Amino acid sequence: MQKITAAITGVSTYVPDYVLSNSELETMVETTDEWIQSRTGILERRILKGEGKGVSYMAEKAVKELLEKTNTNPLDIEMVIFATVTPDHTFPATANKLSHNLGLKNAWGFDLEAACSGFLYSLTLGSKMIESGMHKKVLVIGADKMSSIIDYQDRATCIIFGDGGGAVLLEPNEEGNGLLDSKLYSDGVGVQYLHMKAGGSVKPPSAESVAAREHYVYQEGKTVFKYAVTNMADACAEIMERNSLKSDDIAYLLAHQANKRIIDATARRMGLGEEKVLMNIQRYGNTTNGTIPLLMSDFNDKFKKGDNLILAAFGGGFTWGASLLKWAY
Repeated sequence: MQKITAAITGVSTYVPDYVLSNSELETMVETTDEWIQSRTGILERRILKGEGKGVSYMAEKAVKELLEKTNTNPLDIEMVIFATVTPDHTFPATANKLSHNLGLKNAWGFDLEAACSGFLYSLTLGSKMIESGMHKKVLVIGADKMSSIIDYQDRATCIIFGDGGGAVLLEPNEEGNGLLDSKLYSDGVGVQYLHMKAGGSVKPPSAESVAAREHYVYQEGKTVFKYAVTNMADACAEIMERNSLKSDDIAYLLAHQANKRIIDATARRMGLGEEKVLMNIQRYGNTTNGTIPLLMSDFNDKFKKGDNLILAAFGGGFTWGASLLKWAY
């Protein structure tokens, strides 16, 4: 009997209409378009505008399109895993709210918070639910409204992040396609270098914490860059070695879109030419949990059934990892 794997059978995404360009950022903080592009590779990013619109707004748009595209009955969805660091509320889970709004009445689910690695973590968890035989249709969502936690007076972070995300449908596969392997890590050493200072149980919201602007992303960029370059590249190399893959065996690298220099360094470690490295960071910036599904959607036409794709991510915490995905359609 052929082993059951979890294959992605559809992907859909959503990004807001509003474009925040580098030239507009030049009027907000002390920076330049040339500096942003040379350091990050980013030209623009999308921002979700509108009263009362949280990350669920974008996720619902993506999931609704995905269900239509794959001709899936909402009642057939059995599980929803929502990777995000910007949930609509501290509780209840945005996955539950989304399931109600879209009529996913037979699904259970939860939010997963692992910073920029959350989508990769969630994809691995969802795949195991398929492989175990427990479920046949699992939704994995990666989306963030980073503009809700970014300080637009802080030039170190406001140039990097944008809003957006996407969703994939996981279903059983007996052809050997799907998520074949993952190598995932976490290390609390990274807490001090990339975090939000207030808002949690250690330092609950207060007038003082708001006045001190402690409810925004704080990042020590140079340290995070150093860890990201080493760890993401190492994880990709380990996945290739464990599965006896050479650079010629890899169709494309889909790396978390945090910084072009980090992605380039990872590709060099893997021995991949630039034609195999997919990037859209110039259009969206870092959408945290949304970057990999956005890559899948933007470059979907390039993929052929059976292609070996390496997915890689690195995020605050630190969290990081890589996965081997054999494209199923």
